[in-house]
Amino acid sequence: MRHVQAPEARTAQTRTRGPRAAAAALGVKPHGYLPLTLLVDLLGPGLSVALLLRLPDAPLRAWVLPALLAGLAWPAVRLCRSRYARRTLGESRGTLPVLHDWLILLGVLALVQVAAELRHPPLRMLAALVPALLATLVCQKLTYRHLMATRRAAQAVIRVLVIGEPTAADDVAGHLASRTDHPYVVVGVVAVGGSTLSSGVPIVARLGRRAPVDPAADTAAVLAAARTRDADLALVTAGAQLSGERLRRLSWGLHDAGLDLAVAPGLVEVSVKRLHTSNAGGLALLRIAPPLRHGLQPALKYALDRTLAALVVLVLMPLLVAIALAVRLTSPGPVLYRHERIGQDEVPFTMWKFRTMHVGADARKAELAGENEQDGPMFKMRSDPRVTRIGRLLRRTSLDELPQLANVLRGEMSLVGPRPPLADEVARYTPVERRRLSVRPGMTGLWQISGRSDLSWDEAVQLDLSYVDNWSFTSDIDVMARTFRAIVDGRGAY
Repeated sequence: MRHVQAPEARTAQTRTRGPRAAAAALGVKPHGYLPLTLLVDLLGPGLSVALLLRLPDAPLRAWVLPALLAGLAWPAVRLCRSRYARRTLGESRGTLPVLHDWLILLGVLALVQVAAELRHPPLRMLAALVPALLATLVCQKLTYRHLMATRRAAQAVIRVLVIGEPTAADDVAGHLASRTDHPYVVVGVVAVGGSTLSSGVPIVARLGRRAPVDPAADTAAVLAAARTRDADLALVTAGAQLSGERLRRLSWGLHDAGLDLAVAPGLVEVSVKRLHTSNAGGLALLRIAPPLRHGLQPALKYALDRTLAALVVLVLMPLLVAIALAVRLTSPGPVLYRHERIGQDEVPFTMWKFRTMHVGADARKAELAGENEQDGPMFKMRSDPRVTRIGRLLRRTSLDELPQLANVLRGEMSLVGPRPPLADEVARYTPVERRRLSVRPGMTGLWQISGRSDLSWDEAVQLDLSYVDNWSFTSDIDVMARTFRAIVDGRGAY
């Protein structure tokens, strides 16, 4: 499991660094991201178009002009899409935004080609632009990895001063400290009221529970605390003591002094795609869209599941036969293991897998209960004596899961979704954990690409709940693309 530094530890580490590192710690990303990204976006399409269109007898205009247009058009499209903004560089590893930009590039260049009367075969031009897409994706992945590593070293972070009631401030500080996939580090708290904190974050100042007669008193206390802790951002937590007119006046003072202000509404694991702001008579509203359960995207998911599962079965039929023979010849017993699992809306179904354990393994589960390495209702052992030799290989490569394609074709499972639980696990679920069962279980999911059995039970549940609440068709495509790497890695598969 990944080790996460406590907020005060990450803060202390930042304070002990030299001047150059301290500057990087104030939310400033490494300066090389922008020139590197621009260079890749300029040279990627220009060079690939020039190399592919430059024929021995071709005039200069036939390949130089398209290369220049492609080399300039790609950065122009990316600039219009705000891909070079400081807040954006290094923050994403997603493929779909880059693909969207690339499709816009194709449309722009198609119009330019018609206007300039350039007569190049469309397929050749398309092939010439593919390297630009790949180069940008690789560059984006490298900067993302570097930025994440930099933030784990407590650099390129945003120093946050939390303002609010101690209970809410504790929750925010604890949540931010438990993850390292964001730039925020809590460096202090301005507590509203006289209660204490349990997170260990220092209380730098206190505000009264009631709004002061002079509104500037709140602003002065917060600004003094921000200067003391070198804060870059004031983060106000949800609470009745600091809202309405009091918060409005505080925002005036902080913004006039040049300090950014953010408000945490108390929502957890809600995708920004589901959040929509609006205004009602001057009152700012934050609308949370319900999870997608009906409409075009769920229909596309269902169609993709069936179609892709059928294609995979046809393509991998020789491999399926080979695995079946290996299972049958290396240990006595059936080739397939059938077991009842709980599906969508708690409807049981029979799930199929290639058998990876000796016959009678289920009867030995009770005697091995003391060896369980999971902290929740799931049973997992890293060196389970019931697993066969060929079974260990199948689990390591996830090939034992392939028969579940039949469950996908039958509509009982999806290609992507939460892990299908056992009935005795569901019997011990809390109401929160039962929400995992509101969608069809999947062959792969966020749990598989995030560590599988190496995750704690609480981490696995949070990933599943995040999937259930924030699902979209594009997120399924992203999970499937990242599953291949997780299978090759094999981390957490046993």
